[in-house]
Amino acid sequence: MSRCKINVCIRLLKELYGELPSKTKKVLWILIQQNIVTFDQSKRSGLEYTIDTDHVLWRLRFPKYIYCAKALYGDAAELLVEELLHEGQGVIGNVVQKVTDKLNEALETAGHTRIQSSLVRDKFSSLVRTHFLQRCPNPVRDAKQRVISLENPAQSETLFVLPLMDVDDVSTSKRKRSVDDSTQPIKKIKTEGSSSVQDDVVYWRINFERFHQHFRDQAIIDAVSKKIDKKASEIVRTMLRLSEVKTDPFAEVTLPLSFTEIFQSLSKDHGMTKLVLDQYLSIISDDSAGFITKVGESGGGMFVVNMLKVLTALCTAHVESVVQERFGSKCLRIFRVLLLKKQIEQKQIEDYAMIPAKEAKEMLYSLLEENFITFTEVSKTVDHAPSRTYYLFNVHLIHVTRMLLEHTYKAAANAMVRREMEVNEHKRLLDKQERVEAIISTLEQDDETQKEEIEQMITPPERVQLEKVKVAVNKLDNCEIQLDDTIFLLETYLAYTMKPPPVKPSKT
Repeated sequence: MSRCKINVCIRLLKELYGELPSKTKKVLWILIQQNIVTFDQSKRSGLEYTIDTDHVLWRLRFPKYIYCAKALYGDAAELLVEELLHEGQGVIGNVVQKVTDKLNEALETAGHTRIQSSLVRDKFSSLVRTHFLQRCPNPVRDAKQRVISLENPAQSETLFVLPLMDVDDVSTSKRKRSVDDSTQPIKKIKTEGSSSVQDDVVYWRINFERFHQHFRDQAIIDAVSKKIDKKASEIVRTMLRLSEVKTDPFAEVTLPLSFTEIFQSLSKDHGMTKLVLDQYLSIISDDSAGFITKVGESGGGMFVVNMLKVLTALCTAHVESVVQERFGSKCLRIFRVLLLKKQIEQKQIEDYAMIPAKEAKEMLYSLLEENFITFTEVSKTVDHAPSRTYYLFNVHLIHVTRMLLEHTYKAAANAMVRREMEVNEHKRLLDKQERVEAIISTLEQDDETQKEEIEQMITPPERVQLEKVKVAVNKLDNCEIQLDDTIFLLETYLAYTMKPPPVKPSKT
């Protein structure tokens, strides 16, 4: 792991938990509960603990996970995801009850009717069925190398199996339980394809990979919308939605979908006829980015979304923007020529990019010095004499992506350090503002005179300084969010390119 990535992990852990207790057992309990540390049985030294740095870095995206749940399933799902992110792991009954209490408290304040916990439980079930939530791994099963637990040999647990009670509640929506009834412990219920299991002993957590899959799909949809138009993006959205759970998350292409299936699944609000859909599919398929490919003729035509091609195009566009910002438009022209021609000599680069020889040479070696391009020596003779050697320049996109990812992690760590410094420098002033706001919140709403007197405890120069600190911290927060977007795009592309080839079955 790179030093920059480790620095970001350390900064995040320090911000989230501060100086952790000195007792090792308590520290491990906290980190295991938050899915940051995992453990496994070792024959030599008993239990071995491993830190999952990805789970630490994903904490930068917690607000995105919460917003995504709200956009897809509403306020109840937002609070469910927020609760599980805060607690790390939880059982259905406790999580649903806490969220129900929060919602009812907000509804009573606004003067609305209270809701039943069954509605929140339905949202929980929807999140599980779409794989946004999953069961926590079974420690006993994992210790036995993922064989069935010795304590319950009949239990074959899967990550996305819902208790039968939840399935019945979602399908019928006729069972009504009061808030008081929902607090009663559930003794034994049956799951799909498994034996009886207690709801209270099944722990659930966030499936981060499923959220990342949704973010990836959204990036592809936005790219299609910018390249073609909104209707084309809705077609791609429909195709991704139809194959999101069925397709391997790291498959280069989605499962083939027929023209008829796509048309029937499209929202009627767009008013798209079969003729218009056929024209759009042809336009998207013929586009140079290769968003969609036609792979068959059955069912009016079979189409797939080229995930790897689209992510490569997105990553390339990001790298090109970095080249333009650092080296200028002429260097970008040379960089694009190299991407297009793969292997090319300096003289050919000058001709294709239409840049004078001296200027092109300087730009080429600037890019070479910063490792954005490489070259290959092809010698005519065995002595590799420079006069009898061809120098072919090229771009290794994967290496450039790794380099930019390293720089992005370094920038994220620097932003965290800068924000921490801003807060520490003005800690006394920020604490004073917090105390004043706490006093004001305890006063009655009608007592405006006393509120004004308390607000005057902060002098005008202090207010100006507080505003400057607020602006600086907000800028750094936005910087971290944008850097995380870049990290997500680059890491997703690298994950697709580094995926191992499928293992061929052995002949027996």
